[in-house]
Amino acid sequence: MNMPTFAEAHRAIEQGETSCEELVSSFLQRIDERNEELNALLTVDRDGALNHARYLDSQRERGNARPLSGLVLAVKDNICIRGQQVTAGSKMLANFSSLYDATVIERLREAGAIFIGKANCDEFGMGSSNETSHFGPVRHPHDTEFVPGGSSGGSATAVAAGFCHIALGSDTGGSIRQPSAFCGTVGLKPTYGRVSRSGLVAYASSLDTIGPMARSVEDIATVLNIIAGEDASDSTSAPVDVPDYLEALDVTVGDTVSGLRVGIPKEYFAEGIDPDIDRMVRAQVEALEDDGAVVHEVSLPHTEHGVATYYLLATAEASSNLARYDGIRYGHRASEEDTVEVLQEQRAELKEAKQEAERNGNAQRAERIATQLKDTNSTLDALYTRSRTEGFGEEVKRRIMLGTYVLSEGYYDKYYEKAQRVRTLIRHDFDRAFESCDVLIAPTTPTPPFRLGEKTDDPLSMYLSDVFTVPASLAGVPSLSVPIGRHPSEPNLPVGMQVIGRHFDESLLLQVGQAVERINEG
Repeated sequence: MNMPTFAEAHRAIEQGETSCEELVSSFLQRIDERNEELNALLTVDRDGALNHARYLDSQRERGNARPLSGLVLAVKDNICIRGQQVTAGSKMLANFSSLYDATVIERLREAGAIFIGKANCDEFGMGSSNETSHFGPVRHPHDTEFVPGGSSGGSATAVAAGFCHIALGSDTGGSIRQPSAFCGTVGLKPTYGRVSRSGLVAYASSLDTIGPMARSVEDIATVLNIIAGEDASDSTSAPVDVPDYLEALDVTVGDTVSGLRVGIPKEYFAEGIDPDIDRMVRAQVEALEDDGAVVHEVSLPHTEHGVATYYLLATAEASSNLARYDGIRYGHRASEEDTVEVLQEQRAELKEAKQEAERNGNAQRAERIATQLKDTNSTLDALYTRSRTEGFGEEVKRRIMLGTYVLSEGYYDKYYEKAQRVRTLIRHDFDRAFESCDVLIAPTTPTPPFRLGEKTDDPLSMYLSDVFTVPASLAGVPSLSVPIGRHPSEPNLPVGMQVIGRHFDESLLLQVGQAVERINEG
């Protein structure tokens, strides 16, 4: 399949060769053909997309064309669109509709973007395979026996399968970059604070970042031009000037690469990386070197602690953020009749256990059970517990429990504060590396995509698939994944390469990413 990029489609619209309505219709046809198989989109706003496309066409005829007229977007289902569902892939929010637009949606809508549907995702962004969604797994667009990556697997699949020009995803520890690498799309995690998080369902607030996924670097730059910038509704958005990213791309490969200082972090090419991915990334680096880049090895010594640090901090923040879902104010609510029945069963079991402890002369145990009996005396508490038990999936519950443990008395200093200190060390690693280089280049993932179900019973193995993406997230630096070919042992499965840059230097990342595209096209 050779679907046009938005840049190509936009030029066709301007030349009168097609219309916004025709573009939307072609995407809807692709969705009808493949979405049931792939499960990439949870909802398709067929009428809304067509009506908006017709409106944009009429505006163009009147001379009121907008910069993104004809851009068809899918939106990860943890980003709010007014009047549409926002489930975050969870039963907890299965019937929830947003009352407002996320800031990125407001900006894109004003620029003329057309929203075609909400993309499936791992529940609350917690997953690396898009298998934790309450609405079923997403399948890889090029081989349905494999995972597309996560948590933005629906977004990556929607782009790769030709359901849209571009999709929005969110990245906490690799959730844009890893599925982009797996599916053969370009994916950007901007600098933390570059893009507003207002209207994003929170997972880990100090790490969450919204970013675009597309079939070309040029399309990434087009969307970043619109969504980047300070936002009064997000106190973490940075008051930093936004350059013209498209203008930054108006250079030749030679101009971009000549004299470019490329750092190769040795920790990313160590034991455990797939040898073919290692070889493919090194071949790209050699091609850049042939075009004038200056390549040298650097060290990010605290990389080995990245995954552990990330999962301590992210789960701690998640346990706090997800406390709001109680089934009382909003979110899934368990049946009150079932809750009362469960409460009665729990109390009966505790009374029996207390009596047994008393018969055995175990006064301490009897006292502990008596305390538990008092704690299970509230129907409201039972409703809260039952609603969360039913509403959250296993992976989300696992991370909430880990985060609660990390923040509990006696363990806060031992784990949470220590993880924060290691995070600072990881950021310092990047700062030192960028003293001697302009960008870092590394594999996006240590392995190619894995089969559906292969790692569902091995959470640790799943977590380790983020080993090359979490350090940039912890440091808050921008990172771009760009496709570099297909894996030799699985010709249907793409391989991605990661380009990491200084804070707020997305322009250079996009230039290098486009240089890689042109090298591979040549």
